[in-house]
Amino acid sequence: MTTVTNAPLVVDLDGTLTPTDTLVESLVKVVKQSPMNLLRLPFWLIKGKAAFKAVIAAQAGVAVELLPYREPLLDYLRKERSKGRRIVLATAAHHSIADGVAKHLDLFDQVLATEAGCNLKGKAKLNAIQKKVGGTFVYAGDSKADVPIWKAAQKAVLVDVQPGIAAMVRQAVPIEHEFQGDGVGLSLWLHALRVHQWLKNLLLFVPLMTAFSFTDIGKLSSIFLAFLAFSFSASATYIVNDLWDLENDRAHPRKRLRPFASAKLPILQGLAVSVGILLLGLVLAFTVSLGFFLMLLLYLVLTSAYSWVLKEYVLIDVLMLSLLYTLRILAGSVAIGIATSSWLLAFSAFIFLSLALVKRCAELVSLGENGVAATRGRDYQVTDLVVLWPMGVGSALSAVVVFGLFINTPETESRYGTPQLLWLVAIGLIYWLARLWVKTSRGEMHDDPVIYAIKDRGSRVTVFAMIAVMLAAHFLTLEISL
Repeated sequence: MTTVTNAPLVVDLDGTLTPTDTLVESLVKVVKQSPMNLLRLPFWLIKGKAAFKAVIAAQAGVAVELLPYREPLLDYLRKERSKGRRIVLATAAHHSIADGVAKHLDLFDQVLATEAGCNLKGKAKLNAIQKKVGGTFVYAGDSKADVPIWKAAQKAVLVDVQPGIAAMVRQAVPIEHEFQGDGVGLSLWLHALRVHQWLKNLLLFVPLMTAFSFTDIGKLSSIFLAFLAFSFSASATYIVNDLWDLENDRAHPRKRLRPFASAKLPILQGLAVSVGILLLGLVLAFTVSLGFFLMLLLYLVLTSAYSWVLKEYVLIDVLMLSLLYTLRILAGSVAIGIATSSWLLAFSAFIFLSLALVKRCAELVSLGENGVAATRGRDYQVTDLVVLWPMGVGSALSAVVVFGLFINTPETESRYGTPQLLWLVAIGLIYWLARLWVKTSRGEMHDDPVIYAIKDRGSRVTVFAMIAVMLAAHFLTLEISL
């Protein structure tokens, strides 16, 4: 006879066993495969929810082995099963996803899921449980849709349930166990928005700095608004890129901890925030000037092309990254109405190509240390390091050569009081770039060299020293013979 203590434990999937929503993830994947599928969604939906889920599941093919699972709940289920308790997976997800999860976890005695025209949610799920499992069961769920099932169960297991719903359930049924969620704080959203990456947009200030127009209040206010516009818009693209790249990130040793890859932030909330800050960025850009607004649109088009297509192609991705860096400098020029020097463009093209290759080589070194032969979602192999390494170092040295040639131009002599001091900057560049590549070879480089440079004391001191020397070369007039 089945008693409450050994009653079958029925477990929900989306939001419970895994904090993510497999249907939403499948929709993102379907749209990624073909943006035209957005237009097909309404026609698939009019056939009914069960049929809709069947089409989406067939199109997407969720990688269940990469899904983030709630480990404390899994440990509890394994412990209960070891006592001989029956564990059942009951979900509104399509049966192909549920069967895949059950096979991967090797934990469930029975699977109930959406199939054959029946969307297994709410009362439909309760009916299926009572019919196939029995009237005596314990249910583990997470949302308001699970309330009717909890009320019909002998006990409830609460998994990251909102306080109001949890209080309602406690009044209706005894609680067998409760699992608290991690919570969503400001720091998590700042991580998702990659606010630390806003430092890249300081490149917008480069034309203002090279023109030494620090005292022009109009230009300062314009470039500050331009910085905010670029930063908000870039954060919007970062969110979309993370959603676009969920499975690839989950297969990566560090990127799997990102807020959306780990499902600590809901996908739908991410999309809403992305749209909101993108609109804010575009409005700010338009207040700067029409020309800057068009430059921001160009940046968005290029970064979208990179995220959706180009990053999958070897070398094309690093060339595009270097172009996006250089585009920031051009956008800064447009924002303040100052022409960009061809020397500056040539220098930035080489140095940013080197930094992009640092990022790619750092990732390949990390994969090699973990015994992985190739990247997921990018056309790179660890063996490519023998080509990428000299290419990156060569690009760094090319940037230094361009800077050295710039020192002796008439343009430099007219703008700087003591242009000979700039040779100290060239030496600093050699040291700093070589340092980045040495750290990369040692496996000490963060995926992004910009983030590493911010954290690395040696890099900070070198960069600030180079800026100080450039200012001295401009404002001081010294007699130096070389």
